[in-house]
Amino acid sequence: MHNHRPFKLLAAVAILALAGGALAACKKAEDESGGGGSVVDPDGSGKQAPPEVPPLWPLTGLPGDVVERPALSVKVENPKVARPQSGLESADIVWEQMVEGGESRLVAVFHSQLPDSVGPVRSVRPMDGAIAGPTHGILACSGGAAQFIAKTADAGLQVVQENSAGFYRSTDRSMPHNLYLRPADVIAQANDSHKAPPPAEFQFAGSDATSTAAKQGTDAAMISLVLSSVSKPKWTWAASSGTFLRSEQDEPAMAASGVRLSAANVLVISVEIQNAGGTDAAGSPIPESMLVGSGTGLVASAGKSLEIDWSKESAAAPLVIKTKAGEVVQLVAGQTWVELIPRNTGTWTVS
Repeated sequence: MHNHRPFKLLAAVAILALAGGALAACKKAEDESGGGGSVVDPDGSGKQAPPEVPPLWPLTGLPGDVVERPALSVKVENPKVARPQSGLESADIVWEQMVEGGESRLVAVFHSQLPDSVGPVRSVRPMDGAIAGPTHGILACSGGAAQFIAKTADAGLQVVQENSAGFYRSTDRSMPHNLYLRPADVIAQANDSHKAPPPAEFQFAGSDATSTAAKQGTDAAMISLVLSSVSKPKWTWAASSGTFLRSEQDEPAMAASGVRLSAANVLVISVEIQNAGGTDAAGSPIPESMLVGSGTGLVASAGKSLEIDWSKESAAAPLVIKTKAGEVVQLVAGQTWVELIPRNTGTWTVS
């Protein structure tokens, strides 16, 4: 589909169009009044009407023709055998978590854009309810342990699994790495309790330069993360696109479309890891990232980074990120990647 530079271009075009429209409106008012100045008095009260604010997509803060549909969160696998994945470049938010064996998996949240295909799709994990719960929408997965599916539903999500409409197997990959879904077909299955658009989870600045990291942070040319010995993503600042570019180890992370994966914001969250109970087929214990609680982390936007504190009251409550001074962080409008880093064994380095 599209990379994240179109996110920026869309915002710029929309802002220019609005500015042009506002200038035209003012000129018309001046012509009709026969003089200079802004004469906008729609109700005869003598008060100037406030400028019209364009509708914004709640999960990205970008302007657009906002569609009344729920958010769709998709469980996507991330080991080398699963890459390149389909659809990640179109997600509003992508969460990365450590699972058994130290591999990472992703929860990609779609609302403003619906790509034709997303995958490979894999099974639910115990922290997915707390990740996607604030959207109050749908979580799609291949399946999973009954207790994890129940925990996800208890967070207020509608769980849609394989064998439902919209899922299919590709012919160019072997099982279990060939399960994909068509987002529009899955969203069409939303029940009455899960049809509403998601509320905003983060706050967004009016411009890149006024984002919290841009105003208060220090230069961040590269952010190197260690989730485990086998999962070490990196983010490199690219001023030309105004985004951080993702790498897996030292290899550029690409989408199946050929687009380099990137993000307007990289949010690093230090989380406690607990054993969720049970093991996978290889006998590895299943870890759970504990998102309900509080901790420290890092936010990177506009080529700058800043230490933050985070908190989350419940699985269905939004993640709240604040500066060390207690101010709510404002992000750059666009896609956000949230990196859940194990508190005792993971690391992040800014250079």
